[in-house]
Amino acid sequence: MDKPIVAIVGKPNVGKSTFFNYIIGTRLSIVEDTPGVTRDRIYADTSWRDKEFTLIDTAGIEEESDDIIINQMRKQATIAINIADVILFMTDMKQGVTASDKDIALILKKSKKPIVLVCNKADNFGKESDDIYEFYNLGLGQPYPVSAANAKGIGDVLDEIYNLLPDKTQGSDDEEIIKVAVIGKPNVGKSSLINRILGEERLIVSDIARNY
Repeated sequence: MDKPIVAIVGKPNVGKSTFFNYIIGTRLSIVEDTPGVTRDRIYADTSWRDKEFTLIDTAGIEEESDDIIINQMRKQATIAINIADVILFMTDMKQGVTASDKDIALILKKSKKPIVLVCNKADNFGKESDDIYEFYNLGLGQPYPVSAANAKGIGDVLDEIYNLLPDKTQGSDDEEIIKVAVIGKPNVGKSSLINRILGEERLIVSDIARNY
């Protein structure tokens, strides 16, 4: 891809998909209160202040376990981190800093990538609150309070992303690209086919069918 890449990462159910959908201007990612709805990397092109970039929504990063799906979701998020130019680390203001946040922060520090720390679900956005200061303990710089559901504070985050994005030469016009959709009932091999065509593990492949 010729456009700079911004990956949204964080633990499950912190509002990554809500933020993603708002930025791209359409409901591409499924948004539910149930953690784990997003499994694969979801890509969309967008822009801010005339600078174009590709935004990636990722599955929530959970601890490694014997669960095949959880481990593959973690792998998909890791791939997004590796290919990203800028990483948006989303946390939950209501929950405060959790052990999972600390683990993810360590992973992101090792990536040596520019990181924008976002504290979502700031319901009292604009009012003085000491809750935000706890997130400085993650050692990732200034935390940005936002309410993705109410579109509050997002402009400041986009401005910071804009400042961190590298300049990349644009390639072929997207209008010349033929878009193909692969559809079918669950567990017939759609993801395997797409992965084979792309030559990478873009989608999670498992014998376990999704329940949505």
